[in-house]
Amino acid sequence: MTFKANLSLGRHGWLRLTPAYSRHLVEELVAPLGKRDRVLDPFCGTGTTALTCAEHGMRADTVDINPFLVWLANAKFAAYTPAQLEEAKVFAASVRLAGTNGDFWHPPLHDIEKWWHAQDLHALSALFNAIKHARVSEPARNLLLSAFCRVAIETAAVSFGHQSMSFKPRNGEQGMVDLHSPANLKGHFTRRLHEVLEAAQTPLDGTLARARLGDSRHLHGVLTSKYKCVITSPPYPNRISYIRELRPYMYWLGYLTDGRQAGDLDWQAIGGTWGCATSNLTRWQPDPTITALLSSVSLSASDGERAGVRCGFLDTIAGIAARSQILSHYVHKYFEDCVWHIRSLARVLAKGAAVHYIVGNSKFYDVMVPTELLYAGLLRQHGFADVTVENIRKRNSKKELFEFVVSGRFGG
Repeated sequence: MTFKANLSLGRHGWLRLTPAYSRHLVEELVAPLGKRDRVLDPFCGTGTTALTCAEHGMRADTVDINPFLVWLANAKFAAYTPAQLEEAKVFAASVRLAGTNGDFWHPPLHDIEKWWHAQDLHALSALFNAIKHARVSEPARNLLLSAFCRVAIETAAVSFGHQSMSFKPRNGEQGMVDLHSPANLKGHFTRRLHEVLEAAQTPLDGTLARARLGDSRHLHGVLTSKYKCVITSPPYPNRISYIRELRPYMYWLGYLTDGRQAGDLDWQAIGGTWGCATSNLTRWQPDPTITALLSSVSLSASDGERAGVRCGFLDTIAGIAARSQILSHYVHKYFEDCVWHIRSLARVLAKGAAVHYIVGNSKFYDVMVPTELLYAGLLRQHGFADVTVENIRKRNSKKELFEFVVSGRFGG
């Protein structure tokens, strides 16, 4: 069900973003659809839903507030010509990193020496400079940059042993691969590029899937189609910041230039807490109308017992607030944003549209947050019928945490 399951599946394995659901789950959920039905993923991530649909000859649109993820998804969705693939191969064969002197640009990432060994950083900078100035087509450059991003994160001194990325101790231990020389880094880049090109040469109709930059709380301002199916995995209310996880790529490719930008972007994202987004939470005030709606979400006794919940939404918020006011604001704002998202989603759905949300529950201190039950309740409140909750897997974290598919059908 995770990114690891996607690694061997061509374009799906181009770049890591944890956690991720699998292509196989999407295939199961789209099986009842016809070829003419259009699918929407309002939380793009690495583009799993839309790419899977395109691979099966179905049209799909996806939206994300993060411009890097929009770029990555569209690179995955594109059809590449033999000439464009050859351009990338020629570049890899001719690029020189060994013996490159002088200072090359590297991103203004805070404490960058914490991320890369000095020799690896110099070689990465030389490689990025070469890609940036290469006389190749834009599709070929996108392929080169996709491979570059893989190499950049694999040489960084970070670990993915937990849900979120963490730094390794400063004891000389480096990235997933130990290179420390331009020749070694070029060899690693060539191998990663070969994997990217091998996937890119697989036939794909490049007109079927498209990623758009936009806010999932205002989908009606971005999309004009009516969709028959939604398959998506929004951020979980677990304080994992995707801006934080994606910083190295975003700085290298120019989508971020300072920490303030990162915090501002995360504040716009549902569930964002990075940088200034955290301080903004201290001043945030809930919308009374939305709070009243959330407090009226029905949790049946059986549902509540299964989720380990003994109370309603406001009691959950109060339980968290007793330990941390800022975390209670975080959870409250997360679900308020979900309400705005679902209201906007209803405006772009066809009558009878199926929706499938892959979500995970959370725990703050000793308070369980039944994300799956709250999504189910919100869907019912907004005109969705036949709402079901299916537990699909145990997460790699606390024993009480699981992943669910919350499904329903839009009444129109």
